Amino acid sequence: MQPGLTMKSATIPSLRVAPELRQAAESVLRNGETLSSFVEQSLRAQIERRQLQGEFIARGLAGRGEARSSGEYHAAEDVLREMDEMLEKAEAKNLA
Repeated sequence: MQPGLTMKSATIPSLRVAPELRQAAESVLRNGETLSSFVEQSLRAQIERRQLQGEFIARGLAGRGEARSSGEYHAAEDVLREMDEMLEKAEAKNLA
């Protein structure tokens, strides 16, 4: 985008919901927050969540491919034990 030019905004299709859902959404709005800003933030959060899920799945599939190529696998029990040890060390460090 060229400096000095602003991006035009776009609209999201209107959303029909049950009155109870609208009331529930309105009931949790923070001071000064609009229903539109709440919906926009919810949309942004869901997009981010799905992107992170996609990245997580891609890393898992890549790891599976590496394991298949190398033939090196790790038992779930061993991995969980190692993670528990790492967590214990981190907790002990934070308490010190």
